[in-house]
Amino acid sequence: MLLISAAALVVGLISTLAAYALTWLISVITHLAFYQHWSALPATPQGHHLGVWVIIVPVIGAVIIGLMARFGSEKIRGHGIPEALEAILLGRSFIQLKVALLKPLSAAISIGTGGPFGAEGPIIMTGGALGSLFAQRFSLSPAERKTLLVAGAAAGMTAIFSTPVAAVLLAVELLLFEWKPRSFIPVVTAVSVAAVFRVFILGSGPVFPTLPHATASGTEMACAALVGLLVGFGAGLLTLLVYGFEDLFQKLPLHWMWWPAIGALVVGIGGVFEPRVLGVGYEAIHSLLRGEIVGSAVLGLLLAKALVWSAALGSGTSGGVLAPLLIMGSSIGAALAPWLHAGDAGMWALVGMTAMMSGSMRCPFTAMLFGAELTSDYHLLPALMLGSVVSFGVNVLLMKRSILTEKLSRRGQHITCEYSIDPFEFTRVQDVMDTTPPTVPAHLPLREYAARIASAEDVLNKRQATLLLDDHNRLTGIITRGDVIRALQHPEADSLTVAGIGSRHLIVTYPAEPLHTALARMLEHNIGRLPVVDPAAPAQVLGYLGRAAILSARLRFHHEEKIHPKG
Repeated sequence: MLLISAAALVVGLISTLAAYALTWLISVITHLAFYQHWSALPATPQGHHLGVWVIIVPVIGAVIIGLMARFGSEKIRGHGIPEALEAILLGRSFIQLKVALLKPLSAAISIGTGGPFGAEGPIIMTGGALGSLFAQRFSLSPAERKTLLVAGAAAGMTAIFSTPVAAVLLAVELLLFEWKPRSFIPVVTAVSVAAVFRVFILGSGPVFPTLPHATASGTEMACAALVGLLVGFGAGLLTLLVYGFEDLFQKLPLHWMWWPAIGALVVGIGGVFEPRVLGVGYEAIHSLLRGEIVGSAVLGLLLAKALVWSAALGSGTSGGVLAPLLIMGSSIGAALAPWLHAGDAGMWALVGMTAMMSGSMRCPFTAMLFGAELTSDYHLLPALMLGSVVSFGVNVLLMKRSILTEKLSRRGQHITCEYSIDPFEFTRVQDVMDTTPPTVPAHLPLREYAARIASAEDVLNKRQATLLLDDHNRLTGIITRGDVIRALQHPEADSLTVAGIGSRHLIVTYPAEPLHTALARMLEHNIGRLPVVDPAAPAQVLGYLGRAAILSARLRFHHEEKIHPKG
């Protein structure tokens, strides 16, 4: 853990520099594409003077991305986070160098030419790739690679949004699939490094500073639940819309390389009518959180952003989902503000923003801390929590999968992001062991033992192995059916006893041991059963643990989860 934490220091710094490089590149491409001059200062497409010719800018960027995906790596297509999930769960945390280079470049081209995406998904994928490459360079294990991959991803998110706590929670809720010191501590290490160095290269303070609100009243808490409810339905509709467009693109008689250009055409047309849909949209988010966009303007932004983003993302181009979700969630919250008669438009925009992130991505803890850290409006945490959890609950009931895991499901990879304790961890050997183990005297002749196995009435017929006891009923060995088959082919089989062919090098378990420990011992030694002995008297047999007993623990857990008692 200490060595991986030391490595995470380096990964955190590298990921922070990668985040800076990505934001710099987005700014440069935005200036070139919309203003035709070189500059690295922050810029948005909204002030362009291209008129209707703005339509071709996203198309040109999308054609370049299509070529990069076809002749570079197809893995640059998509959101970023699903690809990181796929690498962790199915690819043993291996990410190629060309993906680490092409993913941020393609995302910068996409966003810089007006694509309605955020930078967080690509930087999560890029930071993860850098962590994976670092681990590969030093020949670390798959578990260690996973830890550094996630550390890089969380550090990248911290560098972009200055949300270190939310980044750690995102790692836990969506990427690590475990809560263990061996992974949690290195991730926090990398995130802490990113939080410190971000101040020097990207600035300090919240990304969207707003006037703080007072702690929500009872009425405002009820309104937060209502906003979460409606945003939860909106999150489900957005997921359906994105994958509905993806299904439409799948039916086109064109190579997928050209699909991003078609999606970008929708983006360009949308940009003519509503320029705020172009680009990453941080300014629109900030305006919504300050209550500066109200009335029909909010609805126009919501509908236009939902349409162009869904079309572009469904086309398979490169770009993140988080910033667009924040815009649409805050738009719903701001649109509901006049009907709530409590709080203000900025407050409900923030609740809607976090609820949208929670419902669509299914990360409620990350979402509520993310909203608070983005704005430094920590007094609203209870309201953010309630809105996020209600939205999360609605989406879980409505949709089989989140907007992230649905992508993987369509590739035939079904992933659950729910956490639960392994029943093998809290079940003890004594809870499932056979307390009447099959035993025979160690001096029993082999032929007689074989005859007893062949007898349908004998208890030995039901077990793959038998424990051997001496004259004082002390454990001396174990014999399996495989041992018997091999011994019966021996020329002197008639003179052999079970003690002569059984194993005396015993691997045992103890009644109070967790079943997980016993199972790990079986796997380590490639055996299918263990004698259960008294730890104070290792020769005293207390039971027998086989595969069937282990599976019974899983069956009992299933019954407790799924089966209701009658009456």
